[in-house]
Amino acid sequence: MYVIDLNSDLGESFGAWKMGSDEAVLQFVSSANVACGFHAGDPMVMLATVRAAKEKGVAVGAHPGYPDLIGFGRRNIDVTPDEAYAYTLYQIGALQAVCNALGCKLQHIKAHGALYNQAAKNHALAVAIARAVKDAGNGLILLGLANSEFDKAAAEVGVPYAAEAFADRAYQADGTLVPRKVPGSMIHDVNLAVARMIRMVKEGKIETIDGKLIDLKPHSICLHGDSPKAVQMASEVRKGLEAAGIAIRPISEVIKA
Repeated sequence: MYVIDLNSDLGESFGAWKMGSDEAVLQFVSSANVACGFHAGDPMVMLATVRAAKEKGVAVGAHPGYPDLIGFGRRNIDVTPDEAYAYTLYQIGALQAVCNALGCKLQHIKAHGALYNQAAKNHALAVAIARAVKDAGNGLILLGLANSEFDKAAAEVGVPYAAEAFADRAYQADGTLVPRKVPGSMIHDVNLAVARMIRMVKEGKIETIDGKLIDLKPHSICLHGDSPKAVQMASEVRKGLEAAGIAIRPISEVIKA
């Protein structure tokens, strides 16, 4: 049986500023990555998002990023591994407290934006994040870009690991994501996204932006919650996967399958 997790980056509103359609997206995903207040989110948003995820039976993960509210955590920051470790551990602790208060188990950790992309190519940063996940305890799972430094760091540190792919992002030949500033980096055609994800799960292959086929065998597929077609994308990807005989399960179940 084919099985995959569907995750989305949620809880990214801040104060009176609203981002995404969290309630709608939560209907279609099996895991939610909740912002922890550094790149987005705030204490009230964190509480509301975890509560909504729990009500819908969606597993919860922490989504730590750089301390960059204005740049939404998407600007590269030159940090040391020790700083990356501290930032990650701090944010995990904040969301862990929210989960504890609401009687919800924290499942996984996925870095956000620039922190995620830099660590995917920088082994020292990936190890720092993996160390923070392990040291936070409770068997937390590190979720990271498939075929990246996250794979190696998780094995080196000895932390449970799940590899991730993206339904609405284009890939480069080395398996990394096409930078958002490059034309064609985002996939807006919902039908194309569905077809790519079905092929990836069943054949372990995905087509790059320049037409090459690369190996990609993730445990989880990310559906961005802040894109204009977020709800439609989430709905159609889930519908398409299930119609193709692919079961949707939380990360903790997929990595054991």
